[in-house]
Amino acid sequence: MDLKGKTIGFAITGSHCTYDEVRPVMRNLVDMGAVVVPILSHTVQTTNTRFAEADAWMTEIEQVTGQRAIKTIVEAEPLGPSKKLDALLIAPCTGSTISRLANAMTDSPVLMAAKSTMRNDRPVVLAISTNDGLGLNMSNIAKLMSAKNIFMVPFGQDDPFNKMNSLVAKMDLVYDTLKAALDKKQLQPVLIERYTK
Repeated sequence: MDLKGKTIGFAITGSHCTYDEVRPVMRNLVDMGAVVVPILSHTVQTTNTRFAEADAWMTEIEQVTGQRAIKTIVEAEPLGPSKKLDALLIAPCTGSTISRLANAMTDSPVLMAAKSTMRNDRPVVLAISTNDGLGLNMSNIAKLMSAKNIFMVPFGQDDPFNKMNSLVAKMDLVYDTLKAALDKKQLQPVLIERYTK
């Protein structure tokens, strides 16, 4: 499945330390010819960190994609009836987002976009980045992995000796995961060795 001409929702949540891994993914999707629609969580819109100033990051996202970002639940809701998205990518997908999605909560633009995409029997691809993936959030990850139309970018422990519960997706596998998900297939293997000494 070619991504050229596909409309991909690119939802970004507040794993601020992962932004540098997400930037090239967004640029590459645009370069591949995909229409990339940015969707931003409230945290992305309002939190300044050492990794990015919120306003500068939002400006960069809109410049790279050439699209106005979706920033509210009200703006995200029409993605359902319009069937605008061929797929939704949430990258990075935080533990908080994982937990709320697994428990059917729709309290952010990103979660409304996910609900709208699943409503249309279209794939939602999660590129997780969470410090408690092997902790309290493990049950939520398992629930999502068994859910219809949810696909995972292969992930593994990023720092098992210092953060033993942390799981992060391998962002350079986003493209292959999206292509497989558009064919309703999960890219394998899902669990990978991400950590290198």
